Amino acid sequence: MDNSSTSEEEMILPGSTVTVINQTSIYRGYEGCVQRISGNDVAVLMDSHTPWDKMITFRMSDLEEKTTGFQYYPQKPIRKGK
Repeated sequence: MDNSSTSEEEMILPGSTVTVINQTSIYRGYEGCVQRISGNDVAVLMDSHTPWDKMITFRMSDLEEKTTGFQYYPQKPIRKGK
């Protein structure tokens, strides 16, 4: 199985906050929340950080997971054992 498009640390899943990194895209720099993934296509909801509410499909390679700052669904802290 070829996993060359993403590594383990760059795994984008539904609910992830992502930033558009494609230098030629008019959406470069915008952030959104991943709604669906189908093959190499990712549907991203652009809402609270844009002047419009819109669902846009990007290629997986055009996106980067955002792990700091604002998160649509922040990760819960991992509970340490007793």
